[in-house]
Amino acid sequence: MKEAIKEPLEQILSKYAVQVQSIKTETYKDKKAVWWIDTNEGLMALKKISNSEQTLKYILSAVKHLSKNGIHFPPIIKTIDGGDYALHDKTCYVLSEAVKGKSPSYDSENELRMIIRELAAFHRAASGFSVLPGTKPKIHLGRWKEDRLSQLQDMKGFYDREAAQSVHNEVWTFLLNEFPDFYKKALNAVNRLDNGEYADWVAKAEAQGALCHQDFTAGNLILHTSGVLYVLDTDGITIDIPARDLRKIVLKIMKRTGKWDIALTKKILEYYQAVNPLTPSEWRVVMTDIMYPHLFIGALNKYCYKRDKEWTESKYFQRIKEMCAFEKTIKPILDNFESLIPM
Repeated sequence: MKEAIKEPLEQILSKYAVQVQSIKTETYKDKKAVWWIDTNEGLMALKKISNSEQTLKYILSAVKHLSKNGIHFPPIIKTIDGGDYALHDKTCYVLSEAVKGKSPSYDSENELRMIIRELAAFHRAASGFSVLPGTKPKIHLGRWKEDRLSQLQDMKGFYDREAAQSVHNEVWTFLLNEFPDFYKKALNAVNRLDNGEYADWVAKAEAQGALCHQDFTAGNLILHTSGVLYVLDTDGITIDIPARDLRKIVLKIMKRTGKWDIALTKKILEYYQAVNPLTPSEWRVVMTDIMYPHLFIGALNKYCYKRDKEWTESKYFQRIKEMCAFEKTIKPILDNFESLIPM
């Protein structure tokens, strides 16, 4: 593999007490990569970490805390000198056991319930977490308004510059018509963060400890043959209130169907509430997060900065139209959200 040649894998793996039989590249993106390592002790996964060593130490401390409280992660293989990772040229590599199983499915009611309940257990297990000295945490707690206003100002700048032009391409002709309404909705959602409920939850999280996975999706879970769910891809673990993960997974599930589904939304909220109960005030913060048009703004941002170099103009346009149409189906959810809050 060309990618494997770029990396000093032999040197890195020599730091472990395993006999390597073969190496297969799973993904490679320069700053981060995953290889399957077949060894005398079974299949393992070697992960190249894009985070700094200090941030990796924070992530590992979070994983250890969550593990002690019942969350399952693929066991990390210690280096010969007892470390949790190998360091080479300021880049960290983590070797772990490869867990056998399959990704759970959103289409199976039992497995969907399992996913949501495990997310709730993940958030509950975060209680008591504190940042260790010498580590560099990822933090989103209390920063929602600042981050979203910055994001909106950035997108409004693109909109204003394009609106000042006399000729527009097909994408911007569409966006000039759609953006003002989404911008208004986004500002409304941001302003709701000032009503005290968000601040109260942030204060509670600061006092009790809180962690979010940030990508707690079926693709980052392995359902072991024993029935245990293992959580993968912990690189993004951040300090924030559970609403962040809840909003992301609900959007993921709804987006697959192309529209919001009241009955399914209610079911998801109930699955979560059964394991990690939220107060009505906290559920309203979840609603406020859902109100913000994350997917439309995200698609616009991706287009403005051409974040995917392989995408054509038509593909960007298709994504923008899809997200725009999906976001417009949310009104029944917002109108009925109080009745959806689990009691």
